[in-house]
Amino acid sequence: MSILTFIIGCPLIAALALVFVPRNFRVVLRAAAVFATFSSALLAIIMFVRFAANTSGYQFDQQVAWVPSLGISYHVGVDGINVGLVLMGALVAFAAACVSREIKDREKEFYILLLVMTGGILGAFASLDLFMFYFFHELALVPTFIMIGVWGRGEQKNYATFQITLYLSIGALIVLAGLIALYLQSGANTFDIPKLTDYLRSPEHRLSLKSQHVLFPLFLFGFGILVSLWPFHSWAPMGYAAAPSPTAMLHAGVLKKFGLYGLIRIALPLLPDAAQCWMPILAWLCLGNLVYCGWVAMRQKDFNWLAGYSSVAHMGFIFLGIANLSLIGVTGAVLVMIAHGFLAALTFGLSGYIYQQTGTLQLNQLGGLLRKLPFIGGALMMAGFAGCGLPGFANFAGEISVFFGAWKVFPLITILGCWGALIIGAVYMLRALRSMLHGPLPEKWAAATLSDATHLWRRTPFLLLLGCLLLFGFAPRLLTNRIAPSVEPIVASFSPAQPEGSAAPGVTEILRGETPRLTAWNGSSGLEKAPTLVAHTALHTP
Repeated sequence: MSILTFIIGCPLIAALALVFVPRNFRVVLRAAAVFATFSSALLAIIMFVRFAANTSGYQFDQQVAWVPSLGISYHVGVDGINVGLVLMGALVAFAAACVSREIKDREKEFYILLLVMTGGILGAFASLDLFMFYFFHELALVPTFIMIGVWGRGEQKNYATFQITLYLSIGALIVLAGLIALYLQSGANTFDIPKLTDYLRSPEHRLSLKSQHVLFPLFLFGFGILVSLWPFHSWAPMGYAAAPSPTAMLHAGVLKKFGLYGLIRIALPLLPDAAQCWMPILAWLCLGNLVYCGWVAMRQKDFNWLAGYSSVAHMGFIFLGIANLSLIGVTGAVLVMIAHGFLAALTFGLSGYIYQQTGTLQLNQLGGLLRKLPFIGGALMMAGFAGCGLPGFANFAGEISVFFGAWKVFPLITILGCWGALIIGAVYMLRALRSMLHGPLPEKWAAATLSDATHLWRRTPFLLLLGCLLLFGFAPRLLTNRIAPSVEPIVASFSPAQPEGSAAPGVTEILRGETPRLTAWNGSSGLEKAPTLVAHTALHTP
């Protein structure tokens, strides 16, 4: 049995077991949730360490037929694209369970939903069957609506629940229509992703351009709505501002990456001809995330709203990395997905802690909190620096890879994106940190008893997430050496054919700058040697 089955199964079995635990056993409920998510996180770390880097293909796979007549099976496995996502999801889930002490009522129902959401998230990223891929996503999505509606905060809680339910349900239905149409159009009679990919890559079974142009927009905009692609982004800031901290950590940090993962895993390899036509449109749309949402973030007076718009803005990096269809660009996009997962979870976890202590996240009502909450304030400062793309954090390695990959394909968009990321992002984040943590301490906070995270157990979730950002920031090759070999076959289908007898440059040579050019999706030259050497320096492991 695959280790992935245990990673997925631990939270789901714990959720089932909690059904039979009396609701007044609060310690047992919390301990079960923490232990189940810790078990998944520990197994995910073991899986990540045992994963063979610099190789393509699926590892730790397991397949059990479920409905053979329709080609549906329980099939799980990881390659370089999703092994980091499974690790990130398991670690964020453990951190979310640790900070769930803020929930004081209906704890039994909350922990059950949290565990179901965790199992659904991990199952969605590990599934190699289209049916189970969608099923696990819905299993994770439904608890999100309930948790915001029941345990959410703020006057707009009910409206936020309605909006996020409406948007994400529409996006999920569009994706479902695309998956069903893909199954019917392919004629392969299977939902198995590896088999479907091999089948449609053969020239005799390749979908017609007309069919691809019908299917690809369904995936692009269906997944795009789930990821808050501009202009379908308005549900995200409001939803995260109203959500309890553990829910915001899991959804903004992990579940939102489902749409991006779906584009890379399904849309690009199965519909390559249509993808080449739609990528310039996606590149221009991502500017809405990078620039427009950054502008809106600058106007926010509530830190959770600012963090929500910042999260939406960071999705622009990933869309830009996908849109240029180069090896370094798509590899950088996956790296940003993982880094942003840790960053978003850390930011919303810290904002939830501050809200529990002060009862507000209004920037004009806070100030000087670093004196009262030195650990929480220091961690929030580091999270803000990571969000600004400061070198040393994993976000920097991913973002610079994306920009290098996009430069030769979309130079104007890259310039505008850099401006939005480096200038606008730094302005709103540093200004928020100054308002909350520095300056004079308001009288009400000077007289109030604010409790910093003094115990190791209270610090654990924040140290874990921050440690991951620093680990993959100083040693990004722990991820890139796993990601790139699995991305290479995908981007190869968008590159001109190599002369017979010559081999395509490998990822090691490209990242080291040993090849003069990296071919872009449209046949134009990709990265010149000099910027490739700069990218190598950024990704170099000491």
